[in-house]
Parts: sequence; C-alpha cells; structure tokens
Amino acid sequence: MSPPKANPSKHLSPLPHLRASDTAAIAKLATEATLGVTRMAEGVHQAVWRTLGVKGGQEEAQTGGLTGLIYKTVRGVTQGVGKGIDLALTRLQPMFDAADQAAPETAQREAVLAAVNGVLGDHLAASLNPLATPMTLRYRGHALDTQTMPPAAEVTGKILLLIHGLCMNDLQWTTGEKGHNHGQALADALGYTPIYLRYNTGLHTSQNGRELSRQLEQLIEQWPQAVSELSVVVHSMGGLVIRSALVAAQEESLAWPTHLKCLVFLGTPHHGAPLERAGNWVDVILGSTPYSRPFAKLGQLRSAGITDLRYGHVVDADWMGHDRFRKKPDSRTPVPLPEQVACFTVAATLAGQRSPVAERLIGDGLVPLASALGEHAQGHRSLQFAKGAQRIVYHTHHMALLSSPLVTQQVIAWLAADRTALRSKPTNPLK
Repeated sequence: MSPPKANPSKHLSPLPHLRASDTAAIAKLATEATLGVTRMAEGVHQAVWRTLGVKGGQEEAQTGGLTGLIYKTVRGVTQGVGKGIDLALTRLQPMFDAADQAAPETAQREAVLAAVNGVLGDHLAASLNPLATPMTLRYRGHALDTQTMPPAAEVTGKILLLIHGLCMNDLQWTTGEKGHNHGQALADALGYTPIYLRYNTGLHTSQNGRELSRQLEQLIEQWPQAVSELSVVVHSMGGLVIRSALVAAQEESLAWPTHLKCLVFLGTPHHGAPLERAGNWVDVILGSTPYSRPFAKLGQLRSAGITDLRYGHVVDADWMGHDRFRKKPDSRTPVPLPEQVACFTVAATLAGQRSPVAERLIGDGLVPLASALGEHAQGHRSLQFAKGAQRIVYHTHHMALLSSPLVTQQVIAWLAADRTALRSKPTNPLK
C-alpha cells in the first residue's frame, strides 16, 4: 500500500512569499506588540495590587517599587532592541529595495498583507508601518498612474470598477481553477474595461470612501477615452465603501458621480453583519486560503473596518464617539441609494429555495439576508431596491458569490437591460 499523499496546502507558509523589505515592517509590528502586551500585563498587575491597597507608580496603570522597575526595564529593552533593528535594517534598505524590484508580486504575499490589513490596518496606518496597504486603482494587475494612463486603443469609454471586501484584495476576484472573474466576464460580454480597487480594509469605511472618491475624480479626468459610463460591482464591505464615496463626492462637489450608471452589490451588509461577533467573520475569510489561514488567530482583534462592517457604518457620524465593543442604538440617519443610478443587489443564503422562511432568513453564513437586501425593521431605514433589481441565490456561501456563474449571468443581464424603470418601490422577495 502506498503511503497517503500529503496535502501541500496544509503545510504552506506565507513567509517565503514575503519580500525582503517586509522584514523591517514585521519587526516594527512585533516591537509594538511586545510593548502593548507589557503595558496590558502591568495594568492587570497594578489592578490586583490596588485591591490590596498597594501604592502604584506615577500613572494609574503602572506598578511601583521593584515590580515597576522590572516592567520599566522590559519596556526599555524592547524599545532599545526595536531601535537597534530599525538602525540595522535602515542600513540594509538599499539592498532590500534592489531585491524587491526584482521580486514579482505573488498572490500569496498579497493575501497575507490583505489579511493583516483587515485586522490591524488602522494601527498599521497610524504607526506608518510599511505593511499598511495604500489605496490604488489597478488595471491589468498594476497600479494606475494618473499621469500615464493606458493607451487609448487598449480601453473603452465604459469603465467597470470592482471593489473587494474585508481582508481581501483585488487579485481575489479571480477564483477557481478556471480563473473565474466577474469583471472579465462583463468585459467580454458588454465591452467594459475592468478596473480593480485595492485598499486597506482595516480603516474606517468613511476614510476609504473619501479617498476612493478623490481617486475616481482623477481617473475620470485622466481616462484616455471619453467616459460614457461608470458602473461598479462590489463584494461585501466594498458596498459600504462605494456608498461612502458617493456621500464624500456630494460634500466636495465632485463630478465623477455624474458618470455613474449602475451599482451592483454582492452580499453587502447594508445594515450590518451581527455574525461578525466572536471573530466569526474574520475566521471564515482568513481561513479561506492556505496563505492567510495562519492569521485566523487574529480574529479576536477589532480594526475600525471590522467594527464598521458589523454595524453597516457608511459615514463618519456613524462611528464617531462609538465604542466598538458595545452595541450602539440604531438611531443613525440612513444614507439612501443614489438617485438616477440603477442599483442592484444579490443576497445569498445557505438554505434551499424551498426551505422554510425562517431558515432562509439566516443568510450566507456571514450576512443576514435582510441586510444584504437592504431591508430594515424600521421601514424608513430600508434601501429602496426595485423589484427587478433583487436576486437571491440559494445554497450559496458569502465567499461563493465571487465564483457563482448564476451571479455572473444575473449581473450581465442587469447591465445589458434597460435600466430606466429600476427605481420603483421594491417588494419583499421573501414573500
């Protein structure tokens, strides 16, 4: 009997795919993590001592005496080691840069960075860590430079923007062994030029929305063809980001929304995703690839982006003054769908079409069905998707929306059809 074959994905490590310059960023993050753990340990230590009447250090969460000296020494040594590593890596940076220029971008590395940004992205950005993902619009796998756009002969005046969700990146729109990609399918069928967004999903959706709005304004201005149409297909968190971008464009009086014709939402938690609790959301997404799976242990962390996803935050006012670890009363002013734009939504459910309504309401394992359809118990908060602009796909998980042929066919049908009557009052497709 031949020995069982090893499962290569089980032993895959993301580290060989990281670049030389990533070492400095990882060392910086490790130093900050050690300092953070030390501060937390000292805080707990002092809290215990305080109950016994023992005097603490100069600050409330610091211990005094010999214990305080030990914690101070640990912090000093950690900071010293961190500075020493920074100095050494700074001297080696030219060598790293030369090596990185020769190293191709790999899907594995980008999946790891997307995962880290999803759970720590706000911290990475605030600490100026090189691992923080900058927002870029991408064409054929490369970041667009607004000063040097693609040749006019390569593109059309119909732009299709695709926006990924939490802990993901633009490369993950391509799924399966056959390389299924909604953007490429729409390009082949309807003549769109697909542009993909890559962004730090750990930031607030409103932060990403403002930056996306500005980049879209530049894209429209510099596009080598006269833009006849801008349509957007989004997955999950991407729907909150584009809605936020539209609010930002209105506040800044930008012109790009005048080109927007269609918005297609795939599994967007318009009214939040309570299943995010206990790290379930992050665990599922990070565990979806062997390269990001080691980071599933970070699922208990809560970046600003994760919290926004849980509550469906779209604008600054949604999260300002909000404690991310406590439930907030749903008293926000709803952000409606944009006028004069045909808006469509695809919601998934793990249940079958003939299953009881109670089972179908569960949703796709991460997003409740009603949230993906824009429905809300408070009627005035419901998003007004037209009757023909809603589709439920059955026996489908949240991540499977990216590879579902049914979804591709439905989106093509919507974007190819006459859209003038698609803002009528919606009906509830569950009835």
